[in-house]
Amino acid sequence: MQKIRLMALGGLDEDGKNMYLVEIDGDIFVVDAGLKYPSETEQLGIEYIIPDFTYLLEHKERVKGIFISHGHDDVMSALGHLLTQADFDVYATALTAKLLEMEFQKHKIRNKRINILKRNDTIKVAGHIIHTFPVMQSIADGVGFAFETDSGLIVYTSEFIFDYDILNKSFSMDINALSEMGKDNVLVLMSESTGSTRSGYTAPKHRITEHIEHYFEETEKRLIVTLYRQNLFRIMEILELANKYHKKVYFYDDEHIRMLNIVDELGYYRIPKNVILSPKEFNNDLLDVICIVSGSGNEVFKLMHNIAIGEDQTIELHEHDTVIIASPVVPGTEKDATAMENDLYKAGVSIVKLNAKQILSMHASTEDLKMMLYLIRPRYYLPIKGEYSDLVSNADIAVEMGYTPDRIILLDNGQFASFENGRLSSTGDQIELTETAIDSSDMRDVSGMVLKDREKLSTDGAIICGVVLDFNTKKVIGGPDIQSRGVIYLKDADHILAEIGNILTSTIEKSVENGTYDNMKVRMEARELISRYVLKSTGKTPMILPAIVEINLGENSGKEN
Repeated sequence: MQKIRLMALGGLDEDGKNMYLVEIDGDIFVVDAGLKYPSETEQLGIEYIIPDFTYLLEHKERVKGIFISHGHDDVMSALGHLLTQADFDVYATALTAKLLEMEFQKHKIRNKRINILKRNDTIKVAGHIIHTFPVMQSIADGVGFAFETDSGLIVYTSEFIFDYDILNKSFSMDINALSEMGKDNVLVLMSESTGSTRSGYTAPKHRITEHIEHYFEETEKRLIVTLYRQNLFRIMEILELANKYHKKVYFYDDEHIRMLNIVDELGYYRIPKNVILSPKEFNNDLLDVICIVSGSGNEVFKLMHNIAIGEDQTIELHEHDTVIIASPVVPGTEKDATAMENDLYKAGVSIVKLNAKQILSMHASTEDLKMMLYLIRPRYYLPIKGEYSDLVSNADIAVEMGYTPDRIILLDNGQFASFENGRLSSTGDQIELTETAIDSSDMRDVSGMVLKDREKLSTDGAIICGVVLDFNTKKVIGGPDIQSRGVIYLKDADHILAEIGNILTSTIEKSVENGTYDNMKVRMEARELISRYVLKSTGKTPMILPAIVEINLGENSGKEN
């Protein structure tokens, strides 16, 4: 029998950064490669966080393919970072592949071929059979994966909801395919947990039309709608309402237009004719128009905030505007969302706020998860995708469905679930993972030390202390000069600053007397001594930056004239 191991490089006990590994007799199949946005406490100049790829890079000869389930940041937008370090075969459906190509351009990855999957497909990779099956989520072309093994199928659901009223085939769920898989021997079901604390089904509470249609019907003034760029389902709702009530739509985001054009080209959704305004046709005096402001993560709130405070060059708010916030707050966006909302109120516009309780995100709620379990009937259940409380809630649902605790697997990122002869044999093996933080738009990897420095600067400030030495004699000829920022009130700090200067100069003098002077070593020793003194005197631990500048005064240096 084959040896099987399952593990997550991200996505467990967190919202986003999804990346899961299926190992079959040593062959590694990667499912998804996403990012997450930092929480307010993690920001510190960080744009987003991606998984630790070390394990994959150390075993790259065993990686047989990377399978991307759909076109959302939390499952695909770390892939470009990985492919700049090693080349792997990538598999995705047509729309997801197009969106990946847009991502690859940001990383200057050229001519990367993506293997295109159908939504109901069976392929063979490295001798292993893999099935795709359609699932419904907020973007078209979403799929789950089923890996054949000697012990049964390993089924990965991706994100999903059951919506029996959807007619668009690029979104629809294939319940027959799920039922057929359930008739086979399913070893493990890996099912999402993000919405596991919500009762009932997600549908039809994921639709926004009934909440906002009367604004389209009644107002003759401008509507501005905030949306997450990758929520294609919600964008389509807006376009349909605009078409119904004969309104024009202006997209603030060029990338949004590119995605819609791709969807149109693939035949997944036909954009209503003569609805979209081009940038040349748009102006701020137009009234009967819908402006869509979109972005990824907190980007949408930052863009709308700039508009609210009058710092945007395209859209200028008027008091007759109505702003519909159709992008509910998600983890990591709270601060930016609050700032945006406050300044919208100051601008005097009408605000319609759709919160996460009114409009459910398109993730499986309790009854959706129960239905998936009922159809698939796995031997083992592995909750994935969500905070730890979500994983536990998902596990409780399985218990309600009759699963005993020994058939439910809760893992941490980096922890392996090993199977032999069709049974769970161990969860004891684990690798150590570190998060990789990406710094702003230049896509630099920021180390933990840099983040600690930023945190220290943001909380306890910094003290810069400098002296000038004669290069030859090592005598102090300038300073000490002490600068304090964000540490102590300067009016009351004279004695503290003076003592800091004394510590630096005495440290230099002692080392010169002992014949052990070394610029870097003296600075390190002074930093330690000053840190202790400042902590004792102020209770703070600021960043201490000693500077010793040595100047060569020539051969007469140090001699009396």
